[in-house]
Amino acid sequence: MGCCSGRCTLAFICGMQLISILERQIFDFLGYQWAPILTNFIHIITVILGLFGTVQFRPRYVTGYAVWLVLWVAWNVFIICFYLEVGDLSKDTDLIMTFNISMHRSWWMENGPGCRVTPVTPPPSWAPEDHRYISIAGCLLEYQYVEVAHSSLQIILALAGFIYACYVVKLISEEEDSFDFIGGFDSYGYQGPQKTSHLQLQPMYM
Repeated sequence: MGCCSGRCTLAFICGMQLISILERQIFDFLGYQWAPILTNFIHIITVILGLFGTVQFRPRYVTGYAVWLVLWVAWNVFIICFYLEVGDLSKDTDLIMTFNISMHRSWWMENGPGCRVTPVTPPPSWAPEDHRYISIAGCLLEYQYVEVAHSSLQIILALAGFIYACYVVKLISEEEDSFDFIGGFDSYGYQGPQKTSHLQLQPMYM
């Protein structure tokens, strides 16, 4: 019962992780955030493998999933520090999020709740010709706090997933040990039914 309950809970957490990260992936695509897009893709694959291992009793898959969650928490902590500009980090740096191949920012910067975007004309002389220069005002929640909320949700789900992944691995290992103790399906412990012949030959006299 404990193993079933733990596996079901872990499967539910994996499902929540997939839903939340797919939502995040969509908005990262819209904002051309290439570093988060690649990291999200790895996370999606790992969560699917963890879900497969949970359903199919594959402790190695669940262990790999748990190890990845440690790295995933570290990445999201970095994202929070990046958008809150902790230390020398700056959310206006193009290199980290877009690999310095575009000047795009988070999709929520222009499309956050209550944001009003106003084109600035004429654009300043330093603005690239293929980019528009805009003014953003009236946002109920600044885009960096939306990104921080996304990362915080991922950290909460990852911590819950890590705890239950360790629990499920422990339960599966205990079940395998007890199964081996009682003999399992050892071939030498099983003897198939032996066929016996009830036909008796009688001498025939001519």
